Amino acid sequence: MAHVHHETVHFSGHVQGVGFRFATLQVAREYEVTGIAANLPDGRVRVEAEGRPDEVRAFFAAVEERMEGFIRKTERAESKREPQFKTFSIE
Repeated sequence: MAHVHHETVHFSGHVQGVGFRFATLQVAREYEVTGIAANLPDGRVRVEAEGRPDEVRAFFAAVEERMEGFIRKTERAESKREPQFKTFSIE
């Protein structure tokens, strides 16, 4: 199976209880990406996305733009791997 571009971004700040995951899902529908958005016990939100590199990067840029008032810090990791998601969902 072909590998896809994958990024995991951890968002810190006031990102839980403000509709962050739902907004991320809405943004994902505008891009050709699959993945997941999940709240973490430490107050961060983890967003994983995979697809073509330009689509994944544009998706994350759009999330950061839409939610900029809530994000204090982002931690990003990227790799190539076999696809693991069929859709974009909230966990």
